[in-house]
Amino acid sequence: MNLNPIDQILSTWAREAVAGAFPDAGIDPESIGVVRASAEGFGDYQCNSAMPLAKTLRQPPRQIAEQIAAHAPLPEMVEKLELAGPGFINFYLKTEWLNERAGDLLKDERLGVPLTGVGTSVVIDYSSPNVAKPMHIGHIRSTVIGNALDRMHRFAGYEVVADNHLGDWGTQFGLMIMGYRHFVDEAALADDPIAELERIYVKSYNQSKEDENWLASAKAELVKLQQGDADNLALWQNFVDLSIAEFNRIYARLDVAFDLYRGESYYNDALPGVLAALEAKGVLVESDGAKIVDLEAEKLGVAMVQKSDGAFNYTTTDLATVQSRVAEFSPEAIIYVTDERQQLHFKQLFHVSRILACPARLVHVWFGLMRLPEATFSTREGNVIKLEALLDEAEARALEMAKAKSPEMPEADQAEVARALGIGAIKYTDLSQNPHSLVTFTWEKALDTKGNSAPYLQYSYARNRSVMDKYAARFPAADLDAFGIHLEEEIERKLVLKMAQFNEVFQAALGHYRPNLLADYLYELAQLNSSFYQNLPKFLDSDEGLRESRIKLCSLVAAILRRGLDLLGIRTPERI
Repeated sequence: MNLNPIDQILSTWAREAVAGAFPDAGIDPESIGVVRASAEGFGDYQCNSAMPLAKTLRQPPRQIAEQIAAHAPLPEMVEKLELAGPGFINFYLKTEWLNERAGDLLKDERLGVPLTGVGTSVVIDYSSPNVAKPMHIGHIRSTVIGNALDRMHRFAGYEVVADNHLGDWGTQFGLMIMGYRHFVDEAALADDPIAELERIYVKSYNQSKEDENWLASAKAELVKLQQGDADNLALWQNFVDLSIAEFNRIYARLDVAFDLYRGESYYNDALPGVLAALEAKGVLVESDGAKIVDLEAEKLGVAMVQKSDGAFNYTTTDLATVQSRVAEFSPEAIIYVTDERQQLHFKQLFHVSRILACPARLVHVWFGLMRLPEATFSTREGNVIKLEALLDEAEARALEMAKAKSPEMPEADQAEVARALGIGAIKYTDLSQNPHSLVTFTWEKALDTKGNSAPYLQYSYARNRSVMDKYAARFPAADLDAFGIHLEEEIERKLVLKMAQFNEVFQAALGHYRPNLLADYLYELAQLNSSFYQNLPKFLDSDEGLRESRIKLCSLVAAILRRGLDLLGIRTPERI
């Protein structure tokens, strides 16, 4: 069963045809490719390589396209090939081949996606909240995008280490310890640990601004912590444990899980070794008492690795983190998912890591910020929108939708549907955007059951499941395996062509670290699925054979929607 991506099969043919037609031109095979057609009327796939080749070959692109098209027999899957415009090569696939491809996909639980990552490990660093502080809306994009990349790599067969690099060390902990010892309310701590830890920190911080003795005492407590004082370490560990427990409660609602929780503190002992390694490479420079790596020649400024007071910083810790991950996991890649403001930091980090001969490929997946327009959120505390409050409101709004849609559904089922719709709506609003874009979140768009939203896709999945259940009830003795898939209407062909592209879209989303490519594909599939029902509204009443073919298409659409949404971390209720 050959389920290689269609664009890959056709691109291989095009490269071989170009190499045969122009054997001495020295053309890079990777510059030749076939892509999905940009619009109807341009075939199913198209090759646009003749235009860029015109300069190299010094021939008109149309003439180049003619030579490519005439050089080799067409792949068996291609019905015909047409030349268009100045040199476009349009491919039309055989309907019979699409019939077979749909049947093969239906039999393959992986929907044609190969296990390309088997034997390869990657570390994905995402979410990374700060200890003793509540997660807020600023954490949602790193968490959601990171988890989608996590799921996609695992599905491709990679051994993934999902590492939550917590902010668990620094000057704030001296203030935290002072605040805890003087202001803690044990009952409040038991009831809402993060809120109480945040309260005592703010109170201690404010007091440090008014009382120099308080600030001096906080600094002394920090020094004791850094030197390994047992009591202060015990308090610090309690702050970490309480925070992780609360974070995990939020992550459970988001269906997110990590393999490791390693904060900055984990790498403290390795920091002097980082400086020694940089010194051995001859790149460590002293500047005004601080130690730096000068990257001005690379137009990356200066990377400070030790402050003038002897303290280390994020760059030093992150360099130690890279070395630790390489030593422990031997990853092919380490992928960081953070906001756009850290771009310079990671460019510096990656460059210095290469100086230190890091063998892993280092990737920074950066994203724009998410914001909410004024008056769209009911629970605000200052300027910080807490993530839990956002999730609460999402579920509350989705519950109203579920009650209106299915008032007869048991309350427990309505609540479960609301969780899937509400949380899915928040995730999809993020994941359906290019990560580099700024996301403006609105409830109207997130929960729109007729637009590009998670509920729209979830309803599409549930509709297919409902039709399949109706078929099973009307024809309980039917054996679907006895029937093939036969595409009689144009909408059926379009639907199958789209489904046959799942693997190539997945590979593109994985390779470019862009879950939005998968989200776009699922939306386009759901739109075609809606057109399928509009054009063939009563296909359960069709003749035997045709009816089974179409129910199999419904089954395949449901399988792809379910798999695709799962890769985005979005649940698919069977009924809504």
